[in-house]
Amino acid sequence: MIVGVRFRPSCKIYPFETNGVDVGPGMRVVADSEMGLKLGTVVKTGYSIGKPQEEIKKLLRIATEEDIEAEKNNHSLEEEARVFCIEKAKTHNLPMKIVATEATLDRKRLIFYFVASGRIDFRGLVRDLAAKFKTRIEMRQIGVRDEVKLIGGIGACGRQTCCSLFLTSFEPVSIRMAKGQELLLNPAKLSGICGRLMCCLGYEYKEPTPEEVTVEEPMVVVESEIPSEAQVDVVEPETVIQTGIYPEPKISEIRSEKERGKPFRRRRGFFRKRKR
Repeated sequence: MIVGVRFRPSCKIYPFETNGVDVGPGMRVVADSEMGLKLGTVVKTGYSIGKPQEEIKKLLRIATEEDIEAEKNNHSLEEEARVFCIEKAKTHNLPMKIVATEATLDRKRLIFYFVASGRIDFRGLVRDLAAKFKTRIEMRQIGVRDEVKLIGGIGACGRQTCCSLFLTSFEPVSIRMAKGQELLLNPAKLSGICGRLMCCLGYEYKEPTPEEVTVEEPMVVVESEIPSEAQVDVVEPETVIQTGIYPEPKISEIRSEKERGKPFRRRRGFFRKRKR
């Protein structure tokens, strides 16, 4: 049987073969992942993946108290490795930001996540890390969105960032989504703490379908008495009703009439019903 395992609250779900291990949702398990032994949580059973593109890894066992204790002890190692890596990166004058460090359950591999604007020659840094921790060192360059996803943060809404809370992948976000929702196009208001457009702009944006895109029809003017609210509601879209209401004129309209040598005339008010 194949189950879905998640290693962090907001990371993607990975398929694993149970290998005879009796597991259920919510159970902590030790998995033989691509990065080594890791402690994860079963979130799906009877997981369907279609035709697998590569060999599916297997679960080793249900997590024991020793496994959980080993994971807690790894946190101190990860913090020590992160601080040491930051110091050595400064020594080598490397323009990189060390974001996080991750150790496998058996401590056979240390993974360093960093952000940089370009390619970094970190061979000297890796030698220093390997000499210090006596284990395999892996350096992974990530983007600014992945940085926030790893370390978390508080968004402009006052809540935890979506990427670190529940988003398992990043969907494309464009300024068109803000325009479609008639939002103020202020970069400071539309950007998240990562400096990119906020992921939540896509939550309420609906891409118009070809059926919804209609050709604009000419407006029709209808002379009538002052209509009631009910009469306005039943009018067809893009119909203009001449009401007989006289709105206050604008200064620019009065000046324009005088410049043309014509006496200013109040114009009748209009109600316009927009297309829904």
